[in-house]
Amino acid sequence: MENSVSSDKDIISIQNLTFSRGHRKIFDNISLGIRRGKVTAIMGPSGTGKTTLLKLIGGQLYPEQGQIFVRRQNVHQLKRADLYNLRKRMGMLFQSGALLTDINVYDNVALPLREHTALNESMIRTLVLMKLHAVGLRGARDLMPGELSGGMARRVALARAIALDPTMIMYDEPFTGQDPISLGVLVKLIKELNDTLGLTSIIVSHDVEETLGIADYIYVLSEGKIAGHGTPEQISNSGSEWVQQFLKGNADGPVHFHYPADDYNNDLFQ
Repeated sequence: MENSVSSDKDIISIQNLTFSRGHRKIFDNISLGIRRGKVTAIMGPSGTGKTTLLKLIGGQLYPEQGQIFVRRQNVHQLKRADLYNLRKRMGMLFQSGALLTDINVYDNVALPLREHTALNESMIRTLVLMKLHAVGLRGARDLMPGELSGGMARRVALARAIALDPTMIMYDEPFTGQDPISLGVLVKLIKELNDTLGLTSIIVSHDVEETLGIADYIYVLSEGKIAGHGTPEQISNSGSEWVQQFLKGNADGPVHFHYPADDYNNDLFQ
């Protein structure tokens, strides 16, 4: 499928991106746009470069070719101070949650406010309680990360990610390892926060049902290319065999079970 064409309504524009690790090409001249105010999903099986794409957007990695614009700024041409200022407008929910284990919930959420603003502690307290209330955990502010369930830890990490009132937030596999109740809570939170706060959300995930349920637009990655893109309905009805295999979890299809290898008998008896 052809790459998506960016528009003036996109908060992120990725143009002709190529990126490799060693001899393996992760992205091969792809272009796509992330629409302002929408939930956009980047999907595909493990190893297709979904998390790598987030690192490229944040300027942690540099492309071999192509350009990435965030809020009309060329990420990889910014001076360090300007890049740091841009990153303050980007919230990030890490796959592991990445909470600091030696400080409590309150201090985890307060950390970006203390590091990146000159607000006094009274204002910080108000903001921290607001963010924790938004994720339903204001009453857990004195708990240590080790006392939290997996779902609660992910929600605290989400409160920290929105502490600086970012214009966009990136979710790296937010549904991984969650029980059904925690999963339902996270799905509801991501959609409600996006709509209530007017955020732009990017979800990197291979969880099909949950992601299709809240995404406004979806890109499916495969072998360095965009295998399919469109609304959830368009993706579900895609004529691409690869996209259908991914969505349905079929064992047989364009993606083979066996990694490429020499003939089995020759390999055994040589």
